[in-house]
Amino acid sequence: MNYAPINERTFEFAVRITKLCSYLDKQPGHPSGSQKSKVKSQNFKIFKDFVSKQSIALKEARETKYWLKLLVKSEIVPSEK
Repeated sequence: MNYAPINERTFEFAVRITKLCSYLDKQPGHPSGSQKSKVKSQNFKIFKDFVSKQSIALKEARETKYWLKLLVKSEIVPSEK
């Protein structure tokens, strides 16, 4: 199981996809450049949306951690809870 941070894993995935596209470009019978551009553009939009959502999730996780730490430090909630 890979426990690398999500940003590292998604970057490595993007590298693999880029290499795959480069390989496929050299294969006979592969779709024309305009079709590939359309697919690449759509994939980039999906990836960009994914990264944006991950950024929001990370911000929310940091905020949650802050509030939990505050509750424990204020002795409102015991740390073992």
